[in-house]
Amino acid sequence: MIIGSHVGMNGKDMFLGSVKEALSYGANTFMVYTGAPQNTRRKDILSLRIPEAWKLMEENEMYPFVVHAPYIINIGNTEKPETYKLGVDFLALELKRTEAMGSNTLILHPGSHVGAGADAGIRQITEGLNTVLTADTNVNIALETMAGKGSEIGGSFAELARIFNGVTHNDKLRICFDVCHVNDSGYDLVTQYDSVMEEFDRTLGLDKIAVIHLNDSKNPCGAMKDRHENLGFGNIGFDTLVKIANDPVFENIPKILESPYVKDPGDDTKTYPPYKYEIDMLKKGAFDAGLIDVIIKDS
Repeated sequence: MIIGSHVGMNGKDMFLGSVKEALSYGANTFMVYTGAPQNTRRKDILSLRIPEAWKLMEENEMYPFVVHAPYIINIGNTEKPETYKLGVDFLALELKRTEAMGSNTLILHPGSHVGAGADAGIRQITEGLNTVLTADTNVNIALETMAGKGSEIGGSFAELARIFNGVTHNDKLRICFDVCHVNDSGYDLVTQYDSVMEEFDRTLGLDKIAVIHLNDSKNPCGAMKDRHENLGFGNIGFDTLVKIANDPVFENIPKILESPYVKDPGDDTKTYPPYKYEIDMLKKGAFDAGLIDVIIKDS
């Protein structure tokens, strides 16, 4: 199983620290941002300790990792030209940084139309991708399936397909299949798993999935809210999540956990990462109803 989680990148170890964190969870892949996801401030690529990080990955036979673009990129915005331009310019830089770090996959939230309507948003996203992607681009952009909240684009497979169809170099496009988002947008993975996957295959192609965000959801199917839950404690449930993790179709696809940190009941300022325990639970294929208590006790 190719399984990992979101990890940080900061301090003196930078990218080397990301690899160390992933290894501490028992992971063989991971997802990282090139800097804080809420802003465009980035350290010089030469300061990230990339060669040392790759040496540690090779020593531990880690699978290739993936990079996530910051949330502030919105190339679907037709209302504010400056927001669109910032998104396109920074996306181009993130592609270069992703390549320099040694990943071939950059995950991107497609964007929001901010009231202009889905058609306008899709046209703008397509234009932005056509600006940054060329025949020589060495990194694939994996458009993330979205929950459909607000004015988000990508809450349906059909919307993502429209973007693919409008991009000239769409051989550089892939999909990040976020399980929580797919559930929240209205696709019933619990009782209609095969049908949902067949629809995705018809619309986009299962071979386009480059990453899976393996997240449970606090919400019922179709809630359009996007609230992640710890594995097995949400409305999707452990059985469906472990089914996805072990689906032979996705055998060679990195599965990335983005579960919420567990809060200390005695101190609201303390939270603990659940990933080591959730990864172990997935590998064993057995749900532990006392997992939260175990995490708090061990921490």
